Amino acid sequence: MIRDITLGQYYGSESPIHRLDSRLKIICTILFIAELFIADNFIGFALCGAALAAVVALSKVPLSFILRGLKPILLIIIFTFCLNIFMVSGRVLWQWGFLKITAEGLYTAVFMAVRLILLIIGSSLLTFTTKPIALTDGIERLIGPLSRVGVPTHEIAMTMSIALRFIPTLLEETDKIIKAQQARGADFESGNILRRAKALIPILVPLFISAFRIAQDLAMAMEARCYRGGKGRTRMHQMKFRKADAAAAVLSAAFLAAVILTRIYF
Repeated sequence: MIRDITLGQYYGSESPIHRLDSRLKIICTILFIAELFIADNFIGFALCGAALAAVVALSKVPLSFILRGLKPILLIIIFTFCLNIFMVSGRVLWQWGFLKITAEGLYTAVFMAVRLILLIIGSSLLTFTTKPIALTDGIERLIGPLSRVGVPTHEIAMTMSIALRFIPTLLEETDKIIKAQQARGADFESGNILRRAKALIPILVPLFISAFRIAQDLAMAMEARCYRGGKGRTRMHQMKFRKADAAAAVLSAAFLAAVILTRIYF
């Protein structure tokens, strides 16, 4: 289960999506999330799914790697599906006791499940195709104007980037701790959900200690390199808006307009 969590991981590849400006990818991701909530029918979702499939193909990120990230939240998807299918009132299709499935409930359940899946895959592609440093620079540039009113934009961007960067590190550390506990006879597989949850408690203490140790090492490394924040800081890689970025921005705007039209006319 730990290995199936792909949030925050970067998948290196020489693809057109990887080469796009990180600022544009952040904006396009936000727009895609907004479009998923703008769409109120399956025609709009079909457009979102087609666009997402095209981006996945261009990114050259394996589909198996992307779908692996859905496994940890599969329980949430199933719970959302069941909650909608049984709780929404309408024309009854099947009933057994107090449980009943309605046509409107089935429609809503599928609708919400598809929205959730597209949302997770679309947002995950941002970290799959963007290096943490580029992501930090992109966030800092986008919120840069707020620094004029005293907002510490560089610190905010750095904090977000470090949080994303160390998710895979902490997952690897958790996996090591679990394997060490299992080698000593710990059992995390048998029993009901409550017993499994209690079995995970011995993992939390060494995990917190490891997280604090990693944070201390990072702080000492930044201090040793005389890191003093964003003021006067230069960048090795300068961000440039290229023709490919402009074309992607036009396509993203056109896609947003198409999703809005499906909401108006369908």
